[in-house]
Amino acid sequence: MKSSGKNVPKPRALKPGDTLALIAPSGSSNDPDLAAKGIKFLSGLGFRVKAGRSCTGKYGYLAAPDALRASDVNDFFADGEIDGIVCLKGGYGTPRILDSIDYDLIAAHPKVFVGYSDITGLHLAIQRHAGMPTFHGIMAVSMAGGADRFSVESWMRAISAEGPLGRLDPPPLADYRPVSLAGGKARGILIGGNLSLVAALTGTPYALDPRGKILFLEDIDEEPYRVDRLLTQLRLAGVFEQCEGVILGNWNNCVAKDTSRSLTLAQVFKDVIGPSGKPCIADFAAGHCVPTHTMAFGVQAFLDADEATLEITESATTGIRAT
Repeated sequence: MKSSGKNVPKPRALKPGDTLALIAPSGSSNDPDLAAKGIKFLSGLGFRVKAGRSCTGKYGYLAAPDALRASDVNDFFADGEIDGIVCLKGGYGTPRILDSIDYDLIAAHPKVFVGYSDITGLHLAIQRHAGMPTFHGIMAVSMAGGADRFSVESWMRAISAEGPLGRLDPPPLADYRPVSLAGGKARGILIGGNLSLVAALTGTPYALDPRGKILFLEDIDEEPYRVDRLLTQLRLAGVFEQCEGVILGNWNNCVAKDTSRSLTLAQVFKDVIGPSGKPCIADFAAGHCVPTHTMAFGVQAFLDADEATLEITESATTGIRAT
């Protein structure tokens, strides 16, 4: 199911009036009205919305059985009436369906695809086997809870931009700002996502290929020793030696239960990522944080770790490409 990769397929930028598919390729929800709330929010942004069958089911901790979740992905990419695809929520489940996705189909029918957290599995697989850029951004679960203005505006800007997104400046009301952990500058294709998923797929056909990449990593609710273990797995796999640079997210609630027997996250980053000598910044507003950026994955970006800035220099949609 691997695409030929001869040309980079890019989706068409979206606009109000387009039709979005809402799918649940990951975990289940305790809120039976979550899909309806997501549809209402997206409709309020001016889109028509069609919900997949996976959005209304529940199979334990999964939104639906594997075959149904994979079918929603494949069917909506094939559906000519659908202009873009938005995921309902994360949780767990995407790794179970990666070998059931038709990547040639995705490459032949590129569409805006948005999600984060466990959706990282699909970001990595699509980038590696279809070559299509995707978008790391808020999902229906965030919208249903009343997403903040910055996050919504960033989301709309990302999916509708026909040119490069440019520099992603810190949200003005955020109580944190990107900081430099290791200086330097790097250019490469931006890719990554949730650390747990990036680590879990290491050694599989869907693993992140770090060569020529700027790697974004974030996670939530993981103690520092667990972050250490996951990052060390990537270090031992050569990821940090082979990538061009590293961007670390907000790491929401990644705190130790017993601080007297714990390293800080800053110490973990220094010990595990630092020896690679690659440019690295931390506290970038993307992932499990509010407010949050929506970023384009699978396109060229420029990381200036001296100034702690990220600039996306290539369009993720058809139209203008940066020179």
